[in-house]
Amino acid sequence: MGHNRAQYACSDAPVWCIRCGLAPTFENRYPHPLSEPNLTKPTRAPLMALYAGVAALLASCAAPYRTPTPQPAPAPAIPAPGVPADTVPPAVVIPPVSQLPAVSNATSALAYRRDAALHLYAHNAQRIYKGMLQPHLYAIGVLDVDIDRQGQVTGMNWRRAPKHAPEVMAEIVRTVRAAAPYPVPARLGKVTYSDVWLWDKSGQFQLDTLTEGQL
Repeated sequence: MGHNRAQYACSDAPVWCIRCGLAPTFENRYPHPLSEPNLTKPTRAPLMALYAGVAALLASCAAPYRTPTPQPAPAPAIPAPGVPADTVPPAVVIPPVSQLPAVSNATSALAYRRDAALHLYAHNAQRIYKGMLQPHLYAIGVLDVDIDRQGQVTGMNWRRAPKHAPEVMAEIVRTVRAAAPYPVPARLGKVTYSDVWLWDKSGQFQLDTLTEGQL
């Protein structure tokens, strides 16, 4: 049985096909239809991958070296602000009632207010709140007090009344009257002074004139 392409067989270097015994034609330009594919011929995809890898390596070598930017050190923890020691009013030294002055040399209502506050503290030493007051007070009241030439209380007027705590209002009025007589306002004749009552829920209080501050 003949083969269609036998006439194109190479005469000087015949290579016969092991399947059908026919020689390839035109120096293997037209492979036999039953021959195996050339497994040793490299494909295009691996070569392209190889070229890409080499190009990436060369690019990384050619890139300039950049010194890493140093990261800033974390800021130190800042402690919560407190009350500086030099801004805290010193604790009030309350004298015994027997050592209270009988006469005030104050020349103004503002100056007399301190004498009256110290007088009230001495008569209520066990009810004075020690240290700085709590952030939230139970009651705050502003009271005007009239003092005559003998140091007696002749009148009181609420400039700001803690109406939500009527029991506190009554106790403040009682406390003011119980502390009379006050130092005689010798240079003023008579005086009306004002003070702020800072009332803690414990029943203890401070006067704004002599307060030790508030947390």
